[in-house]
Amino acid sequence: MTKCFMQIVPFALLMMSGSLFALEPQSSYELLSEDLKQMQDDDFANPGMMTVDRGQELFQKPGFNGKSCATCHGDNGEKLDPEQIAAYPKYDSQRGPVTLQSQINQCYADRQEEFPMLYDADELIALETFVRYLARGEKVNVDISGSMREHYEAGKEIFHTRIGQRDMACVHCHEMYAGQRLRGQILNQAQINGFPIYRITNGTIMSLHEKYIGCYGTLRAMPYEPGSQEYIDLEVYMNARGNGLPIETPGVRH
Repeated sequence: MTKCFMQIVPFALLMMSGSLFALEPQSSYELLSEDLKQMQDDDFANPGMMTVDRGQELFQKPGFNGKSCATCHGDNGEKLDPEQIAAYPKYDSQRGPVTLQSQINQCYADRQEEFPMLYDADELIALETFVRYLARGEKVNVDISGSMREHYEAGKEIFHTRIGQRDMACVHCHEMYAGQRLRGQILNQAQINGFPIYRITNGTIMSLHEKYIGCYGTLRAMPYEPGSQEYIDLEVYMNARGNGLPIETPGVRH
């Protein structure tokens, strides 16, 4: 009875304030074991670096017209601005909120005269991982003013809406009960500053939208497609709620 009361009281207090609070942002890195922290920090030990290397190869690979990403941005992306990378998703008057992955895909189609790739295609995830890696250590800084606010609010609503047969929302695990244990793991805040991440449990790199699909499956809910407006809005909200956290790509997670 006491345990239930301890779980319910914070929620009640938060509801009295009129909203389901904002936690002080904490990277999931802080909850890793020392071994996994060392793995993430060491480029020679971090398995996600293989995807970074693959992304760099694709970055330098000529497209249909002989141009590559490196043609505009330097062989190793040295002309890219880490602050600008850390500001994605950004709002575009023609396209609405633009994620880093969709911007890379747009450049791939426009500048190299290639057919655009499907959202979350392996090559696109590799390119995103490489570009995000170039901004490692830069603080996430997503602007939600102006027209972007609408998409931030839409993503926030998704984060707080109960879904699936389990009738739960993202906020239950990642705000209300963040820091508590679920089986052998500590529930984190679902901060996304490390994405794309290397998942120890399945031994592969994982994109953010793939993670969303996995969470929807856990809640026994019908997922949206990668690159859907719902997931892009959710990405806007979740990046903004983590503003100030350093980019860790490629993060290492369970």
